[in-house]
Amino acid sequence: MLLSKVFSPKSINIDLQSEDKDEVFEELIEELVNACPSLDRAAALDAVRERESKMSTGIMKGIALPHGKTNAVKDVRGAIGISRTGIDYDALDGNPVYIVFLLLSAADCSELHLRVLKRLSKLLGNPKFYTALMEQKTPEALYDLVCKYEKELN
Repeated sequence: MLLSKVFSPKSINIDLQSEDKDEVFEELIEELVNACPSLDRAAALDAVRERESKMSTGIMKGIALPHGKTNAVKDVRGAIGISRTGIDYDALDGNPVYIVFLLLSAADCSELHLRVLKRLSKLLGNPKFYTALMEQKTPEALYDLVCKYEKELN
């Protein structure tokens, strides 16, 4: 299972406090640093901000997939955040974002990066998945849910 290796309960925040896009980047990068203390916070933030400057990653109703390529990671690492109040994200549809999947990929992991994005896209196409994510009360439960839905894709 691909997503179970990219995400971990240590990099999931089910109660984001961020009010805007830049704050959520910082908050989720902090989750990744907590899970992997050797991660270069500044390089990770720069990578995500650079990609976001090209076009908003607020891709569908209530969901954002910020990502970036950086040598701060060796493969693909991710964080998940849930906002109960919504984030002013400058999303393509103009609506607030409630679920954020942040990905960091090594520069030489383009194929894996695309596989992760494709897998997430399939999961996010299922409206039951979105609803179930919003109902989770712990990072561990959210992680288990992602793994369960990913397993059902196979």
